[in-house]
Amino acid sequence: MTFEDFFASATRSQQDPAGPTGFPPHAWQLELAAEAECRNRLIRIPTGFGKTLGVLAVWAWHRLHHGDDAWPRRLVWCLPMRVLVEQTVDAAKLTLARLGLLTENDTGASVFPLMGGADPGDWHLYPERCAVLIGTQDMLLSRALNRGYASPRARWPMEFGLLNQDCLWVFDEIQLMDVALATSGQLQAFRDTENAAGKQTRPVFSWWMSATLQADWFKRSPETAAYADMLPHGLTDADRSVSLWTEVDKPCSVIESSSTADTATLIARLHLEHGRGANGPTLVVVNTVEEAVTIYRQLSRDKSLEGTDLRLIHSRFRPAERAGWRSDFLHAAACAPGKDRIVVATQVVEAGVDYSAALLVTQLAPWASLVQRFGRSARWGGRASVVVVDYRPKDDKAALPYALAELDAARAALAELAGASPAGLAAFEAAHPEMLAPLYPYEPRHLLLRHEVDDLFDTTPDLSGADIDISRYIRSGPERDVQVFWEDIRSDEHPSSKLRPQRDALCAVPFLKSRDWLCEKGSDRLKAGMRAWVWDWLENTWRRAGGKDLYPGQTVLVAAENGGYLASEGWAPQSSIAVLPLPTAEMSRAEEADSTQDDEAMSRYPWKTIATHGAETGQLAIAIAKLLVPEQAELFGLAGRWHDAGKAFVAFQGSMCAADRPQRGDLAKAPPGAWLAPPRMYPMPDEPRRAGFRHELASTLALFSVLQKYQPEHAALLGPWRELLGKIGHAVAAVPEAPVYADTGVLEAEVLALGADAFDLLAYLVCAHHGKVRVTWHACKADQDMSDGRTRIRGIVEGDMLHAMQLADSTGTARTLPALKLSLAASAAGLNPHTGRGWTERVLGLLERHGPFGLAYLECLLRAADQRASALTNADPLLDAETPGEQSTASADVALED
Repeated sequence: MTFEDFFASATRSQQDPAGPTGFPPHAWQLELAAEAECRNRLIRIPTGFGKTLGVLAVWAWHRLHHGDDAWPRRLVWCLPMRVLVEQTVDAAKLTLARLGLLTENDTGASVFPLMGGADPGDWHLYPERCAVLIGTQDMLLSRALNRGYASPRARWPMEFGLLNQDCLWVFDEIQLMDVALATSGQLQAFRDTENAAGKQTRPVFSWWMSATLQADWFKRSPETAAYADMLPHGLTDADRSVSLWTEVDKPCSVIESSSTADTATLIARLHLEHGRGANGPTLVVVNTVEEAVTIYRQLSRDKSLEGTDLRLIHSRFRPAERAGWRSDFLHAAACAPGKDRIVVATQVVEAGVDYSAALLVTQLAPWASLVQRFGRSARWGGRASVVVVDYRPKDDKAALPYALAELDAARAALAELAGASPAGLAAFEAAHPEMLAPLYPYEPRHLLLRHEVDDLFDTTPDLSGADIDISRYIRSGPERDVQVFWEDIRSDEHPSSKLRPQRDALCAVPFLKSRDWLCEKGSDRLKAGMRAWVWDWLENTWRRAGGKDLYPGQTVLVAAENGGYLASEGWAPQSSIAVLPLPTAEMSRAEEADSTQDDEAMSRYPWKTIATHGAETGQLAIAIAKLLVPEQAELFGLAGRWHDAGKAFVAFQGSMCAADRPQRGDLAKAPPGAWLAPPRMYPMPDEPRRAGFRHELASTLALFSVLQKYQPEHAALLGPWRELLGKIGHAVAAVPEAPVYADTGVLEAEVLALGADAFDLLAYLVCAHHGKVRVTWHACKADQDMSDGRTRIRGIVEGDMLHAMQLADSTGTARTLPALKLSLAASAAGLNPHTGRGWTERVLGLLERHGPFGLAYLECLLRAADQRASALTNADPLLDAETPGEQSTASADVALED
């Protein structure tokens, strides 16, 4: 099959995907597909020439059709605005379905929208599969920075690792990305540096696309200056001979206006003069949501427009309301002649919207924005009228949300513009190169630095649950949002801790304006009668919000009776009309586990022993690793077999109480009804319960205990440090006269056989397998509340005993691991006389060897194996009295293929 045949299949009739083939590719698409090497690229293609379809088809051709492993598994499509996500998702699904490649197995790819809400999909659990991830710069870049907006905290490292490995990032419409463009370039430069140092496990590349792309934008940082030297991939001479280039006429005029009322009157007059949509609909594009709503209201009151279909589009609607736009009026068929319709919109239609107006009325905007708006008229050829409304702002405040200099430059360019067609715009740029610099300015307010990425690797919140603010690297100015949803909450009740919004229920609200809406002026307190909540990771509950809780990326629950939203106008802070809530969803088991500091949701499955679950996880981890990091496959198997050893601790075992409980002390899973209520979890026989207990820390300490008990001179423990520790005054235990490790069992020998670097990686993978205990070991609030004077971290006290248990060895045979004494010595900073290097020093060493992207990726692979193995429902042979000792691992192989 040739690429021409492949592309024709991708563009079959939407009504009959199995029918006749579609249209041939543009010359630029053929040229891009012909390049077998995947690398960083700049792509400058005018609107209407198939950027989305072309890039998607090229990736699918190389990665899916040819199975070229040099091309990344994940295609990550990053868009500047939410309204573009749904339609790009639909386009991707339709294209892959036409090609027979829309699958949920290893033969094709699945498509996942990343928009927040309760159902992000399970893409993070299948790192070995191909996937298309589509979202806004807010949702995607926040995840690439390890602070995922609207994502459970414990899932951040998984998404961070996966989005910085094995990905082809497509940054679409970069002229709208603001500071996020600089962030995208910095991240790619850091990944390229890691790759050159041999730290990138899988390739990552970035393609930056725009009809107005300027290579000079990448010269704002020394790290990205080399990208500016890449020759942009653009139209060929053959592309400039087609009718989309030669037969499009868009005369453009400029009309001054003094107010939105005058503008609304002008729009009505022009719409009537153009025959009430005789040649196609009218599109109005203004610069702010407030102006769009005002003009929409004024047109609604204009009696001359009776019978005209008026529509309002902006970014402050819920997806539930936006979903109807594409089926009702925001699609190609709705642009046919005879449509008496006026669509009033903001910048949300500037990019990627498959819409073509016969009359375009746009407010004066920066040149890059105007070029995009021009592309929403006569999109498929023919003629359209373009009118630019100029309010003649006198200062920067009046020019908001843009800079006065940008508007002045655009005004000067319009005076020289002969027409707004693609050919006319190209001719203008060729004739006036001296005007390009002021027309395409780019000065990002913030620049992401490498040490900041390193700092972001640690996801530990401070004692109040707060984090490093990354919003300045994603958007600048006031257009940084919180996500709001409404729910009926009686005045005498508290929101359920299991309540989560569906994606369709979330409304984006500027965070500063959300404070004005919900809080008293100049105060952190909510207004009288206002009820709003934010999720508390530390306390596992929704708590009353204050002004300081309303920061970019936050999800806010508001009582429906407080108003603030109208289905016809979107977010409406002045409205006191009760909001109609949309259906919400209780958290999935995985999300419940990832959303709170203390939760055992991933242990609520049918009865299973630590040994069997460990064996299944190990087998699945090996299978995944062989595909992605084959040199680490055996270490992943060992990590899988050991990861839940800490569940043998008496406090964990005591949390499972049921009449049918198997009488043994090494259970890893129990049915939902067998667990104690959260306030009673982790009971101890003769002392208060161990609130805050984390079994993964106990598992990690068990690994250290094996070295301390059997081989204290191991290279991962005291071996390299004994002499130095003595010189700095630490009392170190004497070297045993006879080695103890000769009498160890198979389980201990597998650990002792590791080198220092491999042991550190094993310990980190085990410790981080829930994303809750990673870089540092700190006492949690429950630890601090205990006043018995004993050192404790995450419910573990110095000297605790981990009871004997069964674990699987590398052959799958269950063997007994003797009891181990747990020590918290590694929590100390620097060197200590018990473990040599402390925990944080070991993690820093791993970061130096693997880099933050590589280490998070390895972390993700074991977590994916663990969660998939947890969902297996096969019987545990160790719980069957007739078949003691060995266990089947076939189910883990099935899980990889399902």
